[in-house]
Amino acid sequence: MGKIGMFRGLHLVALFGTLVVLAGCIGGTSDLQQWVAAEKKKPGPPLDPLPVLKTFETFEYKDQDKRDPFGPSLEEQREAAAGNGMRPDQHPKEPLEQYPLDSLKMVGTIGTGASMEALIKDTDGVVHRVHMHNYLGQNNGKITAIAENHIDLVELVSNGSGGWMERQATVALGEK
Repeated sequence: MGKIGMFRGLHLVALFGTLVVLAGCIGGTSDLQQWVAAEKKKPGPPLDPLPVLKTFETFEYKDQDKRDPFGPSLEEQREAAAGNGMRPDQHPKEPLEQYPLDSLKMVGTIGTGASMEALIKDTDGVVHRVHMHNYLGQNNGKITAIAENHIDLVELVSNGSGGWMERQATVALGEK
């Protein structure tokens, strides 16, 4: 028997093996379906009881002579009572106020001296011209100075107790 005959013999054995395996798959699955149905009828294991929640006693500061350590400081209380603290000014929103300050990029300047304008690229890739007293970022950032390599601004951010505080910020040329 030559190579061709041996190849045909192996081919027939492989074909016969495949037919035997497929014949096993043809058999019904009724026994499997019966087992699944029987398993579904069995009751599940008991569940662990829910944990008991601890209740905590609340404490309210009633002594007017002592300050609540979790409330605003005496100075913050006085400022709030006076109502004369800093507040964001009511100006029409400018296009660059919709972006976080750290997402804006200074890409250059135009002009010299007091008439210098800065070029700011937003996250969409659009370049905007800004000058003194324009606003940048989402924290009421007002431009206070423009230099060839950076922009200085003052942001007005919440101090967490109903008031506002100023925060210095800078956007440098080529940063981020």
